[in-house]
Amino acid sequence: MHRFRLLPLMLLAFLSAEACNPSDEEPYRPGTSVQPEEPGEPGGDGENNPDKDPDEDTMNSNTITLTAGGRSFTATLVENRATEALKARLAQGPVDIRMEDYGDMEKVGSFGFSLPRNDASTTTSPGDMLLYQGNSLVIFYGSNSWSYTRLGRLDDASTRERVLELLGGVGTVTVTLSLGTER
Repeated sequence: MHRFRLLPLMLLAFLSAEACNPSDEEPYRPGTSVQPEEPGEPGGDGENNPDKDPDEDTMNSNTITLTAGGRSFTATLVENRATEALKARLAQGPVDIRMEDYGDMEKVGSFGFSLPRNDASTTTSPGDMLLYQGNSLVIFYGSNSWSYTRLGRLDDASTRERVLELLGGVGTVTVTLSLGTER
């Protein structure tokens, strides 16, 4: 007898939960509003919108700037949770990383904060930028196979010589990561 009294309550609870189902809504994307706005509307993506935040384009870009030894160059990021979190952190300001050579194949340094990990077995090549253990940036000038989260690649740097040239050669270097171009 009590089962029949609970059935209408369970049906009501199910219908209430279904009415709140967010699956019909636009998914949240960092740096955007939940509901997309029409082009040309204030806060939207219209090209002539004076209210548009100029940093929004930089935040949505998959290119970051690295500076080492007074030389600036770019890297293109892959799309994943780690790079979204990195771009959000860089939107607060540049990040300096003291990087040291390891194993005659890479420069590695701590971010000083953690990023989301999605480690997978990876074989690297010169120019690869990877996240190691969630808190270290690794830039390869050689090759290695290990479990990393891919962040991206240095642009126009696919040889050992070119990567070392950009990073100031073998030895300790401070690399500054930033969104957009340095001014």
